[in-house]
Amino acid sequence: MPTLPSPFSLLSSLVALPGPPGLEGPVRDFVARQLTSLGCASEVDAKGNLLSGVPGASIPRTPRIVVTAHLDEIALLVSGILPDGALLVRPLGGAHPWKWGEGPVSIFGRNGAVIPGILSFGSIHTASPVSAIQQARDGRAITWEMSTVITGLTAPQLQSLGVRPGSRIVLAPSRRMVTEIGDGQLVASYFLDDRADLVAWLLALELLGRANRKSAASQVLFVATTAEEVGGEGALYLLQAMRPEICIALEIGPSTPDAPVPLNATPTVWVSDSYSTTSPLDLDLLDTAAASSGIAPLHWQALTRGGSDASCAASHGQCARPVTLAFPAENSHGYEIMHRDAPETLARLLVAYLEQLEK
Repeated sequence: MPTLPSPFSLLSSLVALPGPPGLEGPVRDFVARQLTSLGCASEVDAKGNLLSGVPGASIPRTPRIVVTAHLDEIALLVSGILPDGALLVRPLGGAHPWKWGEGPVSIFGRNGAVIPGILSFGSIHTASPVSAIQQARDGRAITWEMSTVITGLTAPQLQSLGVRPGSRIVLAPSRRMVTEIGDGQLVASYFLDDRADLVAWLLALELLGRANRKSAASQVLFVATTAEEVGGEGALYLLQAMRPEICIALEIGPSTPDAPVPLNATPTVWVSDSYSTTSPLDLDLLDTAAASSGIAPLHWQALTRGGSDASCAASHGQCARPVTLAFPAENSHGYEIMHRDAPETLARLLVAYLEQLEK
């Protein structure tokens, strides 16, 4: 049975790859190569979702269960080009200025062109009321409208490279590194949401392949989805036709004041979020699955803000039973921190839950 690289190696490779909504190609291609190494059949649909069967089986066309992890990351969108070549931006997904700060970014142009830039909020050595710093001193929130991306190129030069309103901007490669802290027990980087879940998604497929779980072949579809950060577009596109009974989304479990979780490897379960709630039946099955695999007790989270592929799909009537499984994390939509073993434990819970669903 072929094996994947180590979870940390997978995570580092995935974090290094850019994947703004609509331009997830590098991440999707990397994941597709891992699927091939596991002996999984895969294909890409018109929306850019990557579909996979379990190892050694064909892709199910009428699955009872769909398991998702998303390919994309929060990013910026070019909204205008100033005469001096500076770019105006707005968020693509839930990117916040104070989470990104000033620093290097990459701008995507035509035919794969990547243009370096610097996200800037201007000098602090001013009392001008139009400056970002003075507005902050006056108690106003810092917004993306107060920022520009400095490119060092003229507007015509940028246009010749295919940079226009609608172009995507992501954090530069120099900021896409995974950091280890606490004697390696914790790891941190941007975009653990959802790169760490892609690791868990792949590890679950590896576990299913090792167990030779042919019973899952006809009823479980694994999907690495596109454009989740902008409303779950990829999952909604796919699931509107399939309408599976159960959609399981792998996500981040953010520790918040109203839904705190410890920063360990034990998975969290979203019992509710902004879009839907989880059935008590599935909560019971997850409890049993965790106990049977030595993971219990799980962390249960009632989130007051957020959504997943599963909960968004349920709110549109595209699945009957939404389930969101996650890894505990400090910070979200910023420099996120998790336990090193969290993806592996999440994969074990997912496989144990799938076993419960077969009974």
